[in-house]
Amino acid sequence: MGKVFSGSIVGKEIVNIDGAVLGELENVIFEVQTGKLADLVVKPDSGLNRTKYREDGKFVLIPFSSVVAVKDYIVVDESRAMKA
Repeated sequence: MGKVFSGSIVGKEIVNIDGAVLGELENVIFEVQTGKLADLVVKPDSGLNRTKYREDGKFVLIPFSSVVAVKDYIVVDESRAMKA
C-alpha cells in the first residue's frame, strides 16, 4: 500500500471483501511508541452486527492488519477484523 494521508481517508466507507458496507471511517488509532497503525475507528452501518467486533462507545474498532486495500473504499478482510 502506498502513502495515504489520514485526512484523505476519514469519512470513507469501510466494506468487506464481498462489498458489504460495514460503516464509515471516523478516525485511526496508532501506537505511540512504534508509530504503527493499530485500529480503524468506524461509525458502524445501521445493519452491522456490532457484537462481532470490539467496541468503543458508539464506534467499532477494526484492526488495521485486516485492511487489504484503500481506494474509493477501505476494503477489509472481515475474518481478520472480528474479535476472537
